[in-house]
Amino acid sequence: MEVILLEKTANLGNLGDIVRVKDGYARNFLLPRKVARRATAAAIKEFEVRRADLEKIAAEKLATAQSAGEKLASLTIQLSQKAGVDGRLFGSVTNADIAAQLNKQGIAVEKQQVRLPDGPLKTVGEHPVQVLLHSDVVVDVNVTVIGETV
Repeated sequence: MEVILLEKTANLGNLGDIVRVKDGYARNFLLPRKVARRATAAAIKEFEVRRADLEKIAAEKLATAQSAGEKLASLTIQLSQKAGVDGRLFGSVTNADIAAQLNKQGIAVEKQQVRLPDGPLKTVGEHPVQVLLHSDVVVDVNVTVIGETV
């Protein structure tokens, strides 16, 4: 299915690109999230009329993400989990835990935006974590896991 992108999408294209994607990806992901629209002649004409507005909205989203990224860059997150004597956690710290802590500190982040390169954190200490605020804004955040002895 050919779709016209209404915003920049990672590994797919930029605003206004007409790309061919699998039908299921378009129907189940791109179209419901209003990221893309079917590339019909009428949709392309309507897009060209709305292009300036969509570019303005995209620029505002990028500016918002960059300002949030500046706040995050200087932030260190501390999480407390139960741990054994050897420093291994009984559970793990997941991206949902990190996102919840960031939301408590006033930065709106969804768990899908938190990237854990080596999977869930299972040891006490400092761990680098990436937060994807926008397709162009990726911020490295240090997460400090503090162990509670049982």
